[in-house]
Amino acid sequence: MSAALDRMLGALADPKRRRAIELLGERPRSAGELAGELGLAPPAMSRHLRALKEGGLVEDGHPDFDARVRIYSLKDGATAELKQWLAATEALWSHQLASFKRHVEGGA
Repeated sequence: MSAALDRMLGALADPKRRRAIELLGERPRSAGELAGELGLAPPAMSRHLRALKEGGLVEDGHPDFDARVRIYSLKDGATAELKQWLAATEALWSHQLASFKRHVEGGA
């Protein structure tokens, strides 16, 4: 498993961060909007957004009308490596469970 995938899974380990990802899946939002939706203080939201950015899941930008505001959105293609890893892990488990079933049923 790569270091990038480790960071991504670490970022997704927190339920508030997973909920932030769900909200950003609906539309891009400011940190203040996310904090309000999640019931978090701004410093806590900032820490969560930093973890999501370090995990490679979100990116931020400034709207043309106000450079002081940051708008967060999901990063395109961010979960490609995660999807690959999950598919490979699922295939491994499926193979292992099928082998175990054959063994238990006496057809080893």
